[in-house]
Amino acid sequence: MTKIPKDAVKCLDKGFVRLVDSMGGDDAIVQAARVSYGKGTSKVSQDRGLIRYLMRHRHTTPFEMVEFKFHCKMPIFVARQWVRHRTANINEYSLRYSEARDEFYYPESKHIQFQSTLNKQGRSGNVPKQLTDKVLKYFKEISERSFDMYKELNEAGLARELIRAILPVNLYTEWYWKNDLHNLLHFIGLRSDSHAQYEIRIYSDAMAKAVKKVAPFAWEAYQDYVVSGLRFSRIEQSLLEQRLPDRVIDDILEDVAYQITATLHNNKRREDADLFILYQKQGGSDSEDDFKLKWASGEIEIGNVRELREFKTKLKQLKK
Repeated sequence: MTKIPKDAVKCLDKGFVRLVDSMGGDDAIVQAARVSYGKGTSKVSQDRGLIRYLMRHRHTTPFEMVEFKFHCKMPIFVARQWVRHRTANINEYSLRYSEARDEFYYPESKHIQFQSTLNKQGRSGNVPKQLTDKVLKYFKEISERSFDMYKELNEAGLARELIRAILPVNLYTEWYWKNDLHNLLHFIGLRSDSHAQYEIRIYSDAMAKAVKKVAPFAWEAYQDYVVSGLRFSRIEQSLLEQRLPDRVIDDILEDVAYQITATLHNNKRREDADLFILYQKQGGSDSEDDFKLKWASGEIEIGNVRELREFKTKLKQLKK
């Protein structure tokens, strides 16, 4: 099998992830969203704003216009978890046509743990060194013994499509794996999660680095709205409406009015005399003197006008 290429990210003891090729990036997302053949808008900030809007409102099709092709090498048991994501195009190393290689995954001692009592799919707790050594010994014994038997039968001319069944699932395989950005982000969301199995999480994290490099605005939006964002159910929203005092919401709305004003002013400079009127149009309720004091502090954050206005609408919906 392939040794670890220089441009690959090493994963586990003998595996890797290598970005072979990619098609499109942030510009392709914007272009598809506008059904345009040009580069879209002339300002990078406008492209970023559109991508964030698409991610925030779950308009997924434009993200499918970006594609990634990876060359990956992983243990078979990792590949079997991986292939559960059925939206990819895959071509795997075949043990029917090719001979197996003597390459097996042996876990590091720190990753040998007990079965979790809380999670049927997880592991937890420290294992005594004596037991850890036994686990590693068994891993190596079964791997070496099974490969010796496979090699013996292969040299005797037995069909490889049959004798491959002797080999355990910690044997390394490799494949080319191609997927679009939307489905790749879904994969990363599940497999880079802290609850995912360590052995596949390593590969997911490696692919995430490639996404961040190829489509940085899309990755930023994904982090803000999917990974770090929150969605509330109808029941949860009802509880917020009941428990969150109007005065707290009003304070937040006031802050939002200042941020919208500052952002609009940053995008298109206004005369000082026009700023208070602009602030009032955003729903601000402070007096002109208070407005001037806060404005002069220089501590008002700049944001995205569309996002801030959507946030303001949601806040108003929470008021009794």
